Amino acid sequence: MIALDCDEHFDTWRDQARVLLGHGIDPTEVVWAHGPVHDLLAVPAVLPQGPGPFRTRVPAALLDQLEQAARYRGEQRWNLLYEVLWRVAHGDRTAMLAGDRLGSELQRRIKQVSREAHHLHAFVRFVPLPAALAEQLQLDLVAFHEPAHDILQSASGHFADRLGRQRWLIATPRDGIRFDGSTLDYRRHCPEQWRQWACHADDPGAELWRTYYRHTFNPARVNPDAMRQHMPGRFWRHLPEGPLIARLVGQARQGKQRDGQAQEVGQQGGKRIGRGDSPTR
Repeated sequence: MIALDCDEHFDTWRDQARVLLGHGIDPTEVVWAHGPVHDLLAVPAVLPQGPGPFRTRVPAALLDQLEQAARYRGEQRWNLLYEVLWRVAHGDRTAMLAGDRLGSELQRRIKQVSREAHHLHAFVRFVPLPAALAEQLQLDLVAFHEPAHDILQSASGHFADRLGRQRWLIATPRDGIRFDGSTLDYRRHCPEQWRQWACHADDPGAELWRTYYRHTFNPARVNPDAMRQHMPGRFWRHLPEGPLIARLVGQARQGKQRDGQAQEVGQQGGKRIGRGDSPTR
């Protein structure tokens, strides 16, 4: 058994897979894992040196699919990619299709990665820094996010396109990315200082936003299952309104749904308008 560690880097895996494929190493004879391989039946072997005798060409679309699926964190992350590559390289392109056993898993992973990129765009909350601190750190906005897959590098260009020349930083438990107004600086291992800046930034507009969210929350239309489908609960703690969601949903379940308005709004006194009165007066 050839045990490899690509350090969760697609380019490293691709170089390893190219050598394995050239030497005709079957997918059942190789495993990618961090640390030692805990397999009592496995006899460690080394990666062959240099290109092997087998030559083939694979579709460019396959390499694109493999790179996208490589961002998925899960079991058999790299082994599945090599198994797909092996079959396609030997003439079986059905391994790329959703109707195939392998192809179905490949497409599922690509879909999950795409969905996680959407979550990044939707649920990152940038915190503006005070002018003095912004000047000191050379940053205008900071954010902390916990993606389920490795999508930070590939999906963060979205913010560079939309925030103009503002300087921003996104830190995660694993990696981080910083934009200085013109260039993206991606770090596979997020500097601890970046993480501290993002986690401890004080949002000056958070309380105003929470007040707005609390007063516009409509208990009559809440659907907890749909809410969690589109906004998974793991993101709530990083949203300013996150601590309010569970309480507001709980109130809706306990009978507030019949009101169709936030409790604070229902308790406010209003002005009675007669039939002849114009609401614009």
